Amino acid sequence: MKGRIETLPLLPMKYTLVAILIVLSLATQAQEFSEQDTTTQRRGLIDPLFDIADGVVDFISGEKWSFIPAVVYSPETNLGLGARAIRIFKAQEDLKGNLRPSSLPITFLYTLNKQAIFTTELDLWRNENRDYINARIELTDYPFKFYGIGNELLAEDEEFYATRYAYFHLNYERQLVPGLYLGPRYEFRVDDIYRKEPGGILETGQVAGSEGQRLSGIGLVMNFDTRDNIFQPTRGWFNRLSWMSFQNALGSNFTFDQYYLDLRKYLEVYERHVLVLQSYWSFTTGAPPFQHVSLIGGSDLMRGYFEGRYRDRHAVVHQAEYRLPVYRNLGLVLFGSAGQVAKQVDHFGWNRMKYGAGLGVRYKLNKEGLNLRIDIAYGDQRAFYFGLNEVL
Repeated sequence: MKGRIETLPLLPMKYTLVAILIVLSLATQAQEFSEQDTTTQRRGLIDPLFDIADGVVDFISGEKWSFIPAVVYSPETNLGLGARAIRIFKAQEDLKGNLRPSSLPITFLYTLNKQAIFTTELDLWRNENRDYINARIELTDYPFKFYGIGNELLAEDEEFYATRYAYFHLNYERQLVPGLYLGPRYEFRVDDIYRKEPGGILETGQVAGSEGQRLSGIGLVMNFDTRDNIFQPTRGWFNRLSWMSFQNALGSNFTFDQYYLDLRKYLEVYERHVLVLQSYWSFTTGAPPFQHVSLIGGSDLMRGYFEGRYRDRHAVVHQAEYRLPVYRNLGLVLFGSAGQVAKQVDHFGWNRMKYGAGLGVRYKLNKEGLNLRIDIAYGDQRAFYFGLNEVL
């Protein structure tokens, strides 16, 4: 579980082709040819390879469902192999052509960290984008790491545990005015921690949730969404404010409230060059289990840090990405982040910030803008990430 794979000989053909394309593209651009010779060179070497990669994508994509090998890598999972089916569609009522695309991915993975993961999530847009429904189901057997609670934790203090959990959420949002959505949300999660490290923090019961958890909560979600594209925005805002309350009366064995504020701005600074800025805040009150406090790390919040590497009642993360095209469906991303956790809000300070940065490769899989994502990040470790879709 501690090892990190530096080369991935098991990648499917499409991903191998993409890697070859990257090398050839960069090498070609480094050559000092005349403009005419460069065009000829690209047509002679680059375009046929891109045509092959596009052909592979078209071959595995049907009119309704796309079936692709699921290959992921992150510090949390190590190498994961499996299968993914995804359908991107629009409701038949979309007579004017303005409806946002809905999506339904179904994924099964088994990782070298002996994790079995099944997920499916519905994003459904209806009624000329006035109604939005999101539902997610996760069933997981998940060996993992725990470092403790706080913003200053030593890497050598990691301990291993394993949990089987089921998770479900459902939220419905209704458009109040153009771009502004509001609606209820329900969450349920149950954990069975079946293995702990002898003598560790969890085995000795020093933190809440070490015996597992059962959470059931309701809340409200408000979104301000003016993105021009949900997969590849080039301009607009995506701001999200949510409140969740987990109470005994709802069947939860922990009582606490959690608040999230997620602010994102998309700016097209040059043709197809996009700058994305995010400011993310999480606040927890009451008596939460360790699995549900605020945290940083992972593929979404501060790449380059293990998910949950730092966790406490409150967290703040600022992130930025710069996305630029390279050639046809190939693009590059540069990103950076800064974040911290704290027991009290007044403990936040610039001298407590953790920093990370990295770069990534993107390959567009369909006309809607769904991307294959490959990132390398540097935080308190060097970390690789393989997956679908953008982080921000």
